[in-house]
Amino acid sequence: MLQDVMDTGESMVKILKSSKADDELRKVREKQQSFFERHLDTKKTITLVLNVQCEDEASQKLLDMEGQKIQAERELDSLEQELQQCTARSQNMDSELQFLQRELESLRDSDQELQTLQQEVDDDTTEVIPSAIYVAQLYHKVTKIKWEYDTEPHILRGVHYGADLATPINIDTSVRSRCSVSDELWNFVSTKW
Repeated sequence: MLQDVMDTGESMVKILKSSKADDELRKVREKQQSFFERHLDTKKTITLVLNVQCEDEASQKLLDMEGQKIQAERELDSLEQELQQCTARSQNMDSELQFLQRELESLRDSDQELQTLQQEVDDDTTEVIPSAIYVAQLYHKVTKIKWEYDTEPHILRGVHYGADLATPINIDTSVRSRCSVSDELWNFVSTKW
């Protein structure tokens, strides 16, 4: 571009030195006009190229941003689904926790009832068993019968220790009446006091 200006200036100097100044001056003006028009065309082309390049870059940035937006929307959808799943699991765990808390409370109540019953049994045992033992010992002293306790429920088995002789007892209560069993047992008891 600078070279063109220098060439044009040299051409003007040559024209002024020559006799054909008008013709040369007109030619120089035409060249200068042509140079100016070419300069404007080049400027327009460069501006157009730069505008197209800027538009391409802007379009590419817009496409990149659109892709990032789509990716972000996918990640957001994925996170929303994960949140829903976690919420559902949390609700299930809350339900299970409430159920287990009710079960624990029920077990505590049952344990308290068992402790109360155990205390009642302990109280009864300390009062009843000694008197039951006393009664059993009294019956043994009076009847002189020693019972076996590990028999079938309908079998009465034991030994009567009489004055001279020990007599085994084996009675099946399922085939005899209660009255008959009672009479047989009273027959072992001595009436001599």
